[in-house]
Amino acid sequence: MHGTPLGPTPPMPVPTEKLHFAMPPMHDSVEEERRHRKERLAGALRIFGRLGFEDGVSGHITARDPEFTDCFWVNPFGMPFRHVTVSDLVLANSDGQVLDGRYHVNQAAFTVHSQVHAARPDVVAVAHCHSVHGRALSALGELLDPITQESCAFYEDHALYEAYTGVAVDAEEGRRIAAALGSRKALVLRNHGLLTVGDSVDAAAWWFLSMERSSQVQLLARAAGRPVLIDHRAAVATREQLGGDLVAWINYQPLWQDITRSEPDLLT
Repeated sequence: MHGTPLGPTPPMPVPTEKLHFAMPPMHDSVEEERRHRKERLAGALRIFGRLGFEDGVSGHITARDPEFTDCFWVNPFGMPFRHVTVSDLVLANSDGQVLDGRYHVNQAAFTVHSQVHAARPDVVAVAHCHSVHGRALSALGELLDPITQESCAFYEDHALYEAYTGVAVDAEEGRRIAAALGSRKALVLRNHGLLTVGDSVDAAAWWFLSMERSSQVQLLARAAGRPVLIDHRAAVATREQLGGDLVAWINYQPLWQDITRSEPDLLT
């Protein structure tokens, strides 16, 4: 490096095309895409388990099969999230009948999830768990307010399902929940919890994580005082920047890298 009267010459910038930036992968076959979705599903369940979203046998994430699009991979009923591996996952049809796997599935999961998947062919994954702060927000029967950058991602893109009729066990209840969700990314199920969707497992999982944290922030802020709302124009602009599934996928990648490096057995 040659010096100048003003000091040493700084290094040349690295060309941007030589810098690594992860993007959603493309797949050469249905089998490859199926394996990818199952790996991401097992990883998301492990992360949810780490974060304490599991509550007994409640909670589930479903991932649409890329070939049999009216069938879904899901976590085994009664197995701890933190123990799930790819080979443990169960494939079930929209009626909750097991097509591949060694375990039962949570029928309540399929009552809701299958109807959401049916109503939203663009959705690859649906996440629903009985997380603490999501349940607390749902008990208030309220939506997220635009009070932080993260909560703005949900601004006018989530809804409230205002009925609670007990454990969802019939298809009609699932259809009402799907109708309340509409084309949005998330739903607050009153007195129940949160539900999120995405065009990948990564996106659906990230939206659930972000929605749970946004619920926590809103509850804390309200307990401490009167939160200041971000105005409509700025909230919409922020949602347009941060509210897409690709942004969710990108945000999720550090969590994916961490779980696969620290718990590689989930891929077995």
